[in-house]
Amino acid sequence: MASPNNDLDGRERVIAALLFLHADPVDLSDLSQWTGTSLEELHALLDQLSRSLDPVGLSLHWTQDQVCLTTAPDLHERLMSLLDEARTEPKPLSHGAWETLAVVAYRQPITRLEVEAYRQAGSERTLTTLQERGLIEEVGRKETPGRPILYGTTAYFLQQFGLSNLKALPPLNAEGLQPPEV
Repeated sequence: MASPNNDLDGRERVIAALLFLHADPVDLSDLSQWTGTSLEELHALLDQLSRSLDPVGLSLHWTQDQVCLTTAPDLHERLMSLLDEARTEPKPLSHGAWETLAVVAYRQPITRLEVEAYRQAGSERTLTTLQERGLIEEVGRKETPGRPILYGTTAYFLQQFGLSNLKALPPLNAEGLQPPEV
């Protein structure tokens, strides 16, 4: 690329930045308007930008009257291989984790001891796992001796289950379900 003091280089950099910010292809007419260049000038700048991007593994992809910034096509297989190696799918939640998540969702804010009273099983590690997955979080402290942590669900929990808010949770089918004594 030319030196940063060159006006053409400055416009080329702005075009590259605009394309980087847009995940979808950008209309050439919009790009021309945003940069204050004619379509003819824009084509020359895009050609120059295309040549400048090759050494860094990027390229411009054209679709009719649109352009977008992509990775270089010759790197596709190598990048997919690297991403496949790096990508690790989280293990599915255990039955106990689903139980714990349900108790937290329906009874929040709730302490670990209260969760364990519902489940009749230890839940410390399960609560940590649910926090690591972003499904629950600490929402405060209970005003009792020892000030135990209160847990509640997260916005990510709502998103993952397609809920707009906690009132959208399906109703519990257990009539007379009373909280256990803690």
